[in-house]
Amino acid sequence: MADDAVLRVPPPHEIIIVPPPEHEDHDALLQQCIQVRIAVFVTEQGFPLEVEVDEHDPTATHCLLRLLPSLEPIGTIRAHKVESAGGSYYKLARLVVLKEYRHCKFGRNLVLALHNWAKVHARNSGVTGYVKMVCHSQAVRADSAGAVGFYRKFGYEEQGDLFDEDGEPHQKMVARLSLEE
Repeated sequence: MADDAVLRVPPPHEIIIVPPPEHEDHDALLQQCIQVRIAVFVTEQGFPLEVEVDEHDPTATHCLLRLLPSLEPIGTIRAHKVESAGGSYYKLARLVVLKEYRHCKFGRNLVLALHNWAKVHARNSGVTGYVKMVCHSQAVRADSAGAVGFYRKFGYEEQGDLFDEDGEPHQKMVARLSLEE
């Protein structure tokens, strides 16, 4: 039993925000995010490569989870701001953690890091009250059955019916994060 408890202790790690495109490290760090996503979404889950890397990657904000001291990339998440007729919001997307590290609850850490970034970004843009976050959660894949429940833990609520995205059912989920905290 003690050995099992030891296996549940997360290894030393860090979460960094990939710097903007003009920064010298941007391309290398963005490539690490994309490689982790390919390992999970393409190799493990079978999504086509051509839908995994998209037009949002160059301008989205990416958080990268790395082991310390090796700096091995093991997880990522991204967001981009969307301007719409109904108002602006941040779209959370591409949350992945390599399979061998999922028991460490790193997905939670990545979501919280991205939420913190979105709050700071919104405040710096003059937003008050709350920031709206939207995600499209995989709905019924065997390997992500808990995705909708996972996002509920962060205050996300389902909106509308299930819809097809990249050949899989997804659920739109929305959260309003208070900027008063």
